[in-house]
Amino acid sequence: MARQRKLGRDAAGRMALLRNQVTNLLYHGKIRTTVSKAKEIRKIAEGLIAMAVREKDNYEEVTITAKQPKKDVNGKRIKEVVEGKKVTVFEEIEKTIKKDSASRLHARRQMLKVLYPVTEVDTARRKQAKKVDLPDQLFSEIAPKYADRNGGYTRIIKIGPRKGDAAEEVIIELV
Repeated sequence: MARQRKLGRDAAGRMALLRNQVTNLLYHGKIRTTVSKAKEIRKIAEGLIAMAVREKDNYEEVTITAKQPKKDVNGKRIKEVVEGKKVTVFEEIEKTIKKDSASRLHARRQMLKVLYPVTEVDTARRKQAKKVDLPDQLFSEIAPKYADRNGGYTRIIKIGPRKGDAAEEVIIELV
């Protein structure tokens, strides 16, 4: 029977905490937390990274043609009148996309079960927020760094007791 730390929470609270911490670890590269939380985070994060390393090159590139609306200099769609109605003008473009194999798609969905969605907000323009595709970042940026490594993707560094409750704090980071 697999034993895990309770972390003073019920099952739903514990899972939410661990998902949040793992998401932040993979997005930022390192986080500060307590020893027991870090050891639980390490198990989940290393499993996700190992999955990404295993499936990083398991795709094929496909060229497709897609219709895209024509736009003017200001970025607005060009419309023309056809039979008394305004209709948007489209142009065909060719795109190269990555088509995941079945096992990579499964790995992506397993990652999405654990990772929370991340939204990156530009501080200069607060109106424009974009979603970060964390599984894609795992496949394209993190996995190639660890391709020749057999586990041990994270490091835990002790930094001493916390001021308020004297809990032993650590920094967990990607190696």
